[in-house]
Amino acid sequence: MIHRRAAIKVAEALSDSPVTILLGPRQCGKSTLARTFESNERRYATLDDPDLLYEAKRNPKGFLAMMGTPLILDEVQRAPELFLPLKLAVDQKRTPGAYLLTGSANVLLMPKVADSLAGRMEVIDLLPLTQAEMEGKPGNLVDRLFGEPISARGRWGEPNLAERIARGGFPEPALTRDGKRRAAWAQNYVRTLLDRDVRDLSVVEGLSQFPRLLNLLGARSGEPTNISSLSRELGIAHTTLTRYVELLKSLFLVQQVGPWSADLSVRLAKTPKSYLVDPMLLLHVLRRGPEALSQDLRPRLLESFVAAELHRLVGVSELRPLLLSLRTVKHHEVDFVLESPTGELVGLDVIDDKVPTRSHADGLAYLSDLAPDRFRQGIVLYEGTEAVPLREGVVALPISALWDIEPLS
Repeated sequence: MIHRRAAIKVAEALSDSPVTILLGPRQCGKSTLARTFESNERRYATLDDPDLLYEAKRNPKGFLAMMGTPLILDEVQRAPELFLPLKLAVDQKRTPGAYLLTGSANVLLMPKVADSLAGRMEVIDLLPLTQAEMEGKPGNLVDRLFGEPISARGRWGEPNLAERIARGGFPEPALTRDGKRRAAWAQNYVRTLLDRDVRDLSVVEGLSQFPRLLNLLGARSGEPTNISSLSRELGIAHTTLTRYVELLKSLFLVQQVGPWSADLSVRLAKTPKSYLVDPMLLLHVLRRGPEALSQDLRPRLLESFVAAELHRLVGVSELRPLLLSLRTVKHHEVDFVLESPTGELVGLDVIDDKVPTRSHADGLAYLSDLAPDRFRQGIVLYEGTEAVPLREGVVALPISALWDIEPLS
């Protein structure tokens, strides 16, 4: 079994929080992780069971009383009626580890849920597997970047990006080498999300437009989310399309990277960038195979791969920095900006070039000039094998440093 970095966070939460909830996309490993905490005392139940779902919706208070505690309850977003009785149960008896919940939709966005369990629930994000988890590698590059400056010396192994992008990080397709089975999995995954999970969350008209919306979001992966442009292309009202994108975000199918900003006179772009949660799903919605990495989609795939990996690393980091980006109206750009809770900054750019040059560090140098007292270091990720110094405080690192923190030599 692959060790999940989030397991430690779950164990810690169960030791002192009455309610712990694992949130993340369907089939990313939430149930598997939750069931590692199953025991004779802590029973497991899932609301994918139609009989249990019926009872939970019909009589939520009675359902919780029947199930008892400690309890692992899977796919809790399917019965939001449970959250108010859950609050009452916790208020009557605040026992650490009483409930371990999982949700394939962000229940914190549901009306009244966040308020009802404020101060009673610890939220742990679980995304698809990181490359380091799949290979059993220690450490977390995100935390490492806020430590000592990365050395501009060393050699890393070949990244084998085509294979990594094709397999993605969802456990089932990631652990098979059969491309046809991966494609079938992706097709069924998207169909289930649209046919069932979207309907579970909201009454949606025009559901047939969602595949086209996913295709357009994939084709614009890494770009600012221009709702007006998407609205015109799809022929869907602006307000309706905004709701559709929010639904996809709540199902963790679409992730957004918001704009970094500071109290500066510089005019910064304020629209978030959108990415699909996994590069394998991106290939699927674009109807392309791993050969796309050698074609016109290469820059978009590289940035999307890094975005997915950074989201996952941030989710299991000790520091939990914000993942942001920088764009100005004068076209200064940094693909990703990590901002620590104390305001320290690390910038990362992704380049489609095997020979990094000084000019590749221009955006990072601009970020350093904007916030010199907060800027820790800048990293240019590229598809090579050696660290290369570019400017003071900026080094080019092989993209494989995302999972191999230290060089091989």
